[in-house]
Amino acid sequence: MTQTVFAPWEDPGEKPLIQFKNVTKRFGSFTAIDNLTQDIYEREFFALLGPSGCGKTTMMRMLAGFEEVTEGQILLAGQDMARVPPNERAVNMMFQSYALFPHLSVWENIAFGLKRKKMPKSELDARVDEMLRLTRLERFARRKPHQISGGQRQRVALARSLARAPKLLLLDEPLGALDKKLRQDTQFELMDIQEKTGTTFVIVTHDQEESMTVASRVAVMDEGQIIQVATPDKIYEEPASLYVADFIGDVNIIEGIATKSGEDGYKINWSEGKEPFQAKTPRTLSEGQKAYIAIRPEKIAVSQDKPDSALNSIKGKIVDIAYLGNMSTYHVEIPGGLTIKAQTANTRRLSRRSFTWEDEVWLSWTLTAGSVLER
Repeated sequence: MTQTVFAPWEDPGEKPLIQFKNVTKRFGSFTAIDNLTQDIYEREFFALLGPSGCGKTTMMRMLAGFEEVTEGQILLAGQDMARVPPNERAVNMMFQSYALFPHLSVWENIAFGLKRKKMPKSELDARVDEMLRLTRLERFARRKPHQISGGQRQRVALARSLARAPKLLLLDEPLGALDKKLRQDTQFELMDIQEKTGTTFVIVTHDQEESMTVASRVAVMDEGQIIQVATPDKIYEEPASLYVADFIGDVNIIEGIATKSGEDGYKINWSEGKEPFQAKTPRTLSEGQKAYIAIRPEKIAVSQDKPDSALNSIKGKIVDIAYLGNMSTYHVEIPGGLTIKAQTANTRRLSRRSFTWEDEVWLSWTLTAGSVLER
């Protein structure tokens, strides 16, 4: 059975659930969001990713109705949100602090918003029980927030946010308070819950790994603008700019001058008197322009002898080694003083490390291993 790929953004017939249309937000003379246009679709798990102060939380607060738009429009299901107060939007927001009521039990915390909506008791009971099942909290229903773990409190906040069946759930750094192992486990729970409920999730995070794990699409932001929106694999493998390549994961950036070689091939002259590196790209570069090769450490092979068939190879000396359990990262200094990071997987337990500090090694990579970027 072939599984259909979820990609409504590629279907011109699909109507977006959320539309940012030329949205600008100013605080006094400071522009937090700068003429931003972006569509988000129903059932998406959409991540806003960027450093502190890039505008991602401002975007979320405008969606929730806590900030007004200075210029432009935000539409939710085709309706302009400008005049709609936060409590009347089909939107719920889950805060980093979870904001649970400490004197209420887990069950009462989840029921709180439904009681305020004056939901009939039988419906309310059924809905709270459904949320408890969804978040696997049935056993903790009568406990107070201080009697459960951080990960369980995070799930209570999620259950409470979903209880009113919003069209859209906004998550502001929702896993920031959890330790690394728990955060990783909870990421998969979040994805599972999002899939089961079919609610559109928009998550704000500065954690690249988190956004790459949970999101259907990632929007990388900087200084009030979206620099690139794409699926996690595209963002990683085909960054649109140096900023994106550098912000997501580990990368080597080699600067040089581009010279055409073949149909979509270029030679990148990176150092006087050194053999140029070769790369393929669908981009059209002008002869002699400045260009960059962005290449991930795991795409670079490390060997003792010069590989016969490699189009790109360079000899260097290991100046540092980071042992990360599942892999080792070698920092290799090549002629001209540039340091290249290369990674190898540690597939065998307790095998003697093949390379050590000060060893001379060859680095090599294929024609398509690196992305060629202009800026």
